[in-house]
Amino acid sequence: MLIACSTLCFTSVSMTEAVKRMRDMQFTHIDLAIHESGPHLKPSELTADPARTAVRLRAEGLPYAAFHFVPAEPNGAKAQKELQAVTRLARNLSVATVTTTVGMDMDAETVRFQDWVNIAEQDGIILTVETNAEGLTVDPNAAVELCRRVPGLGLTLDPSHYTCGRDSEANYDCLYRYVRHVRLRDTGPRPDEFQVRIGQGTLEYAKLLHGLEKFRYDRTLTVDVRDISDSAFAVEPEVRKLKYLLESLI
Repeated sequence: MLIACSTLCFTSVSMTEAVKRMRDMQFTHIDLAIHESGPHLKPSELTADPARTAVRLRAEGLPYAAFHFVPAEPNGAKAQKELQAVTRLARNLSVATVTTTVGMDMDAETVRFQDWVNIAEQDGIILTVETNAEGLTVDPNAAVELCRRVPGLGLTLDPSHYTCGRDSEANYDCLYRYVRHVRLRDTGPRPDEFQVRIGQGTLEYAKLLHGLEKFRYDRTLTVDVRDISDSAFAVEPEVRKLKYLLESLI
């Protein structure tokens, strides 16, 4: 497995500074957030000048393992155009996986992702939706059903959403066969514990990796400790600790 670092770990600094800090921590790959509300690369900026964007990203000096794409609006022609730009960029930068968000309406999302998977496959890209408490994938069974309805669609497993705010962690073993990417931090059970110091949460990393290995998962694990303004602790030491922990387990 490959361990990458999300640019969401360094949202308070420039892209160049973020990559420098990743390199200082000896990360070898970047998981790039392409968010319309993000600080490093917006989908609208990419569609405005795809060639210049690709040159700028190559100049950062580390390869990219995955993209995390969040448009301003998930539906409509503009979102499809942005997705096409993202998957084309992914192909040009040798990125295999693009993750995006999912809504709550199963029937509507089935139709949307049938179109979106076709767009991604034209560039040889695997499209995934993240497991997220704000979308239908908050229910593991619904996530499986969406993948069943949309052949070729994969999942990006973010287990924090199956831990935070729950009396007991949801059983998401049914998801492993569909997982094509993983994003990790440590999380506690209380609603205000989506992100806690590494080792203070309840996520069982060894158990998670064992479940993935049963289905021969050999793709990327992304360290995704979010750089948020109201964090109760310094993020960078936790990024480093999680990297070392994952390295000790794979």
